Amino acid sequence: MSEAPEATTPKKAKRPLWIAVVGLLLGAVALWGSSRLVWFAEFRDGGVRGTVLYTETGSQRAVALIPLALLALAGTAGLIATGGWPRRVLGVVLAVAGLAAVWIGVAGGSFSGFADGLPVAQMLGGRGLAILGGILVTAGGLAAIKGAGRMPRLGAKYSAPGAKKKAAKDPETELWEALSDGEDPTATR
Repeated sequence: MSEAPEATTPKKAKRPLWIAVVGLLLGAVALWGSSRLVWFAEFRDGGVRGTVLYTETGSQRAVALIPLALLALAGTAGLIATGGWPRRVLGVVLAVAGLAAVWIGVAGGSFSGFADGLPVAQMLGGRGLAILGGILVTAGGLAAIKGAGRMPRLGAKYSAPGAKKKAAKDPETELWEALSDGEDPTATR
């Protein structure tokens, strides 16, 4: 019965890492999707063509959306590969990037008073996706900060057994190693 809690401990340690990774990936997808949707639309005089619908996508209106999505995507790789304080620093960078994405989604947007015929659902959906993506990236960054010490690190399973062997040396082995190094192990006794 005592083996059951030990078997679930590694899974519990991996859970915050996967929550952060999934949050960052979904945030990156939401930011990229937001950059593809219409953020601004108005009717303009087209001269001979009459009144035409002028639109700007998220990547035209807010050029930081795609770089923030790429940062969140790269942050997932960094989150998996690092551990300890570098992971905490990366978490802070990702949390700030997520807040910037939320700010981009909210700032300068009109949420009412649209003319008939404009793609209002797409305009609101684009800003909403940017806000959602920013929230997910911020949550992923905060999860990385909070669980940096508990989350597994890339390659940690290969370095852990060696560290345990060095810590648990046999006293007789130490005496033989001292003799091999040319020291007298009985001189200090």
